[in-house]
Amino acid sequence: QVQMVESGGGLVQAGGSLRLSCAASGRTFSSYAMGWFRQAPGKEREFVAAISVRGTDTYYADSVKGRFTISRDNAKNTAYLQMNSLTYEDTAVYYCAAASYGGYYTYAPTDTDKYDAWGQGTQVTVSS
Repeated sequence: QVQMVESGGGLVQAGGSLRLSCAASGRTFSSYAMGWFRQAPGKEREFVAAISVRGTDTYYADSVKGRFTISRDNAKNTAYLQMNSLTYEDTAVYYCAAASYGGYYTYAPTDTDKYDAWGQGTQVTVSS
């Protein structure tokens, strides 16, 4: 099973940018759709973005559409989340997750229960 480690979180001012990385172990990274989720204090974990195994299909939560971009580099076993125009409401722990694609190249789920493995999370704090 794939294992992931997130990095790139930190403290940023409102309007700033961050790029999160999710480094995966194992040789089967290209068999997994990847997703980013976030959880703010006192709130449930919510979907942010997802990308299919070949990167051809991407999905975003309405709250981040136009500001965040998900991408992946299968040669580097890494997924990314570029976050621009950050606001205070983006403050949360961000998690990457992997979902076995099951033979469907366009598969990029938005539900947490579709994901098989999770990283430990990285904190993003946006100061207003």
